[in-house]
This record gives sequence, C-alpha cells and structure tokens, in this order.
Amino acid sequence: MKFDQLTSHADGKLLTGIIERVGHVVINNPERHNAISLAMYRAGAQEVARMAADPEARLLVIRGAGGKAFASGADISKFETERSSAEDVETYAQASKAFYDAVFTFPKPTIAVIQGYCIGGGMGLAVACDLRLCEDKSRFAVPAARLGVGYGYEGIRRLASLVGPSMVKEIFFTARQFSAAEAYEMGLVNRVLSPQMLTAYADDYASRISENAPLTIESVKAITQALQLDEADRDLDALDALVTGCFASEDYIEGRRAFMEKRKPKFTGS
Repeated sequence: MKFDQLTSHADGKLLTGIIERVGHVVINNPERHNAISLAMYRAGAQEVARMAADPEARLLVIRGAGGKAFASGADISKFETERSSAEDVETYAQASKAFYDAVFTFPKPTIAVIQGYCIGGGMGLAVACDLRLCEDKSRFAVPAARLGVGYGYEGIRRLASLVGPSMVKEIFFTARQFSAAEAYEMGLVNRVLSPQMLTAYADDYASRISENAPLTIESVKAITQALQLDEADRDLDALDALVTGCFASEDYIEGRRAFMEKRKPKFTGS
C-alpha cells in the first residue's frame, strides 16, 4: 500500500487513514523496530476510535513499516522520561491500554499483518486484533520478565483465549522468541506465508471482507467478543437484536436478490 495516502501523527511515527473501505494503522518507527511511544499510543487510540465511528471503514488493518518488524512494543529508550516514576508508569499504562482496547473493541474486523519481529507490546497489539497473518520469518516474544515489567490482566486474558493458559506461562516464564511455525502451532496466528505472499494475501483478505455484509460481520464479531466475557456480563438481548437486525436490513434483501440473479451483491450496511 502507499503510505503517502495516509495521515501522519506523533511526528510521523504513526500513519492512519481509510482507503477503499479499509481503515489502516501503520506503526512507522522502523529505525527502532517500530517501538511505540506514549504519543503514538495516544494518537493510535484516538484514530482507531475515529475510524470505528466512520461507516466508510468496513475493517481495520494494522501493520508496521520497514519490513523488519510489526512492532517491538514500548520504546525502552524513553523509559527514563516516560516510565520512571509511579505516576509516569500509570499514565503510560492507561495510554497503551486505551490503544489496545480501542483495537479490541473495534466493531468491525481487524487484521494484524506481521512482518519480522512482534515483541512485547507489539504482541499485545496483534492479539487485540481478530486475525493475525505473518510471514515465515516472523518472531514473537514477550520479554517482560527480562525487564521487570508488569503485564496487565486484559492482555494476558486475550492471549490466553488464543493459546491457552499453559502456553501463556511458557511465553512469559521463558521470555524467549518463538518462531512463526511455533506461533501457528499454538494458535497465535491464523496464517503463515512467505514474505513475497504476505502483503498480497492480506490485501485479498481485506478486499473480501470489505465486500461482505457489514451487519452480518459485525454481529458475528460482537457474539465472539461476548464469548470472552463472564456469562453474567453478556448482553444476550443486545446480541439477539444484532442478529434480528440482519434479517430486517436492506442488505438481506440485496443478498437474496444477488443470489437469485447470479451477481455479486453490493452491500451498504443498512
């Protein structure tokens, strides 16, 4: 994709925008393996929330610039200025949580396109997405135990929902890097592709999703998200209303007609 079509934030370290119904977030800090600063976290949360509310965006794709890393998590070089005091640690934690939560609660599909390293907070960002596509050279790790960094409940819960508690313990206890093959085996990623195929594959996925019925996809996402909540916290009436809304929509009529007329449907999300 052409990054020059996107809007720059956080001194150019974060790029965002909507192109052909696909929302994009690019971590643009390749000289530091796409480490994420406080300003990038803040801008990311705001931009993801903005695109979530924009009906033009049918999905969100997140990737890193430079081809060597998706994201390497927090920028350790800024810890002395951004995470040295208890107050600073709390400010940073809230900003990073807001970004990850905005991605996780995005009402439409989200895809992490992973080239190279996916480390620490970068894994947290990838895990917040619905789908993860990576190249066969990608490496994954959470080195919190090598830095004395605490890791919050939400991030661990999301990771455990993908790989299970036992693998979460191995990832954190060893703090080692895992290969793309290991990531696929444990259920961390959906697909492993050659570097030459990754971008085209991700673009095809995004195009396919953008052409499908938005209300159907959003209802399925809401239901699968609810599965990760405690049973008492699931609003089943609201979920049923989303499903009913699909059958009451113009898109349901369009889907039936397109099938009978043997043509591609044109869904509007209404």
